[in-house]
Amino acid sequence: MAEAHQAVAFQFTITPEGIDLQLSHQALRQVYLSGLRSWKKRVTRLKNNVITGVYPASPSSWLFVVIAILATMYTRSDPSMGLIAKIQEHLPVGDSLSIQCRTVVSAVLFSTLLWFSLIFTMRLCLKQLLSYHGWMFEQHGKVSNTTKIWAAMVRIFSGRQPLLYSYQGSLPNLPVPAVKDTVKRYLESARPLMSDSEYERMTTLAKEFESSLGNRLQWYLKLKAMWASNYVSDWWEEYVYLRGRGPIMVNSNYYGMDFLYVTPTPIQAARAGNTLHACLLYRRKLNREEIKPVILNVPLCAAQCERIFNTTRIPGEETDSLIHWQDSEYVAVFHRGRYFRLWLYHAGRMLSPREIEQQIQRIMDNPSPPVPGEAKLGALTAGDRIPWAQARKEFFSSGVNKRSLDCIEKAAFFVTLDDDEQGMRGDDPAGNLDRYAKSLLHGKCYDRWFDKSFTVVVYKNGKNGLSAEHSWADAPIMAHVWEYVMTTDSFQLGYTEEGHCKGDVASSLPPPTRLTWDIPAECQERIERSLAVAQALADDVDFHVLPIQEFGKGAIKKCKISPDAFIQIALQLAYYRNRGTFSLTYEASMTRLFREGRTETVRSCTSESCAFIRALEGGESKEACRHLFRTAAEKHQHLYRMAMTGGGIDRHLFCLYIVSKYLGEESPFLNKVADDGYGVSYIIIGENMINLHISCKHSCPQTDSHKFGADIKKALEDLLELMSPEKPDPSKAELNHSKKSKKDL
Repeated sequence: MAEAHQAVAFQFTITPEGIDLQLSHQALRQVYLSGLRSWKKRVTRLKNNVITGVYPASPSSWLFVVIAILATMYTRSDPSMGLIAKIQEHLPVGDSLSIQCRTVVSAVLFSTLLWFSLIFTMRLCLKQLLSYHGWMFEQHGKVSNTTKIWAAMVRIFSGRQPLLYSYQGSLPNLPVPAVKDTVKRYLESARPLMSDSEYERMTTLAKEFESSLGNRLQWYLKLKAMWASNYVSDWWEEYVYLRGRGPIMVNSNYYGMDFLYVTPTPIQAARAGNTLHACLLYRRKLNREEIKPVILNVPLCAAQCERIFNTTRIPGEETDSLIHWQDSEYVAVFHRGRYFRLWLYHAGRMLSPREIEQQIQRIMDNPSPPVPGEAKLGALTAGDRIPWAQARKEFFSSGVNKRSLDCIEKAAFFVTLDDDEQGMRGDDPAGNLDRYAKSLLHGKCYDRWFDKSFTVVVYKNGKNGLSAEHSWADAPIMAHVWEYVMTTDSFQLGYTEEGHCKGDVASSLPPPTRLTWDIPAECQERIERSLAVAQALADDVDFHVLPIQEFGKGAIKKCKISPDAFIQIALQLAYYRNRGTFSLTYEASMTRLFREGRTETVRSCTSESCAFIRALEGGESKEACRHLFRTAAEKHQHLYRMAMTGGGIDRHLFCLYIVSKYLGEESPFLNKVADDGYGVSYIIIGENMINLHISCKHSCPQTDSHKFGADIKKALEDLLELMSPEKPDPSKAELNHSKKSKKDL
């Protein structure tokens, strides 16, 4: 109670003598400093909005234009060709200003209009320049004159020192492909997976769609593309993610791991201190737009960065919604079945890593038990969405439960202090690595808040990781955050020799606040039902993490093959050896070259890749297999580039399907993802390591993540052996040298 009283700025008591008002100067000071920090953020946001709004020009360029116009007028020239005089005639100032003052005001107004016109022209030119993607299809090392001129023009029309969102207004809109082009690419992708009769039937259906319903649906898409920033992204977010009524745990969320082979500190509270502080540092850079935009010859859209922090998915009976708050000064923490509010700012400043460590330790030392229903409350976010929406409306819409739920949902992000130890350790490092991945993916099904934009997980032995909700952004966004957090934690903040965070601790820090709940028995039953659904889903996940250290990107590049194409063809080969057939394969490509772009699908099972695999498995010559492999790799790269530049298949078909449903029409082009296949995620680390994350379901008797992992590794090794430059045989070289010597003699 003492801490609660300290947190209140004033107290009053009604007595017979009147009202006794007592002010807490310390609490009022905290309110003042918190408000001051909030106003500083608003001023920074306003300044950045101005800088971004006039990009690629700069605010100071306005003064340059004004001075130039006034200087020209001083020489008795009229650069406005009479417009300044027209403006002067219509100034609503009457005779209150002298003629000279009215002339200056008119010149400033003309200069401002000219400045805005120049900004609009520069932005329009830059937008047109960024719509050119020919550079992406040119051979490596062979740059055309067109691309060279284009690159020079981009540099001319791009401003200096761009902020994170500076390019947003100049990015082109995602183009709507022609129906005939999408149908042609669809048939091409389907050919290697169909028999002749199946393909003939599909061709007939496709041609009918192209000549009739497709054109009608396309008209609506073009209309939407003219009106919206991106004709795909809002529907993709809504229909693929937010309208899904099944669990988002496993089906939608993803995770990020700690360093595999090192742990900076074994102290859980200390690791949490540095990790949370690094997250705050990233958020501060994000709010100030100090993070540089990602440039891949052209800038990538940064719109997804806006909802990294202070974002929550709210369940609904028909569809969920995403809520984002401008700021949050605390995180919600889960530890041993209890929820806490941990303030990350004090006296208007960010807590140091050492102070956060102390606060985390206070939570861990808190002996209070969870109240009935609290320990497994998070299972509601892991189960089906409709029961969670109904329970939220019935049990969490008022009173203490609403206040505590609001605290979680409005937090900057969620933190779990896990009592388990994880990582590559012990006598079974491979098995422990698999368990580590599964823990990050779903935990115990109740110790994560799956609705939050992301959850930071810190384990008992100092390992950490994250679990992220998928609807608000795609994995590369959180990968950038996590990379910053990991490097800042280990290489910038660091630890003392004892493993604690560095820095001092303010003695006036109030302890974290325990959230309170009043969960009735009926709600507890619903929690248990959601937990049962989530646990069955988690138990069905067959997961295997396979680090390959024998070779990596460096060895693949020596073969003069794209590493991505190399791995994708290896996946095709592994699956063919595993199942004896080919399968429709999806690889995600990004469309962030366009405004508000997210992803597109690359259909990596092609006629070219199938031809190569049949030749390799059929025992054809090495030279023939090499030729077919290079053809397949080039085809894959072409498809990937087409997807990146708006020429994909699936997002266009998806939007056509959505329009058809709005119009009540049936479309034959709905593709359903099979539930009996594999999910493979891979990350190429440096030059000599590839990490594979393989998932499938125990309930499918045809799949086995460990078996498929071994098949992938064997396929990679076989392809590397096939494509590696042949080394000269020393014995043959010596023999040739001996023959040459005899000949010379």
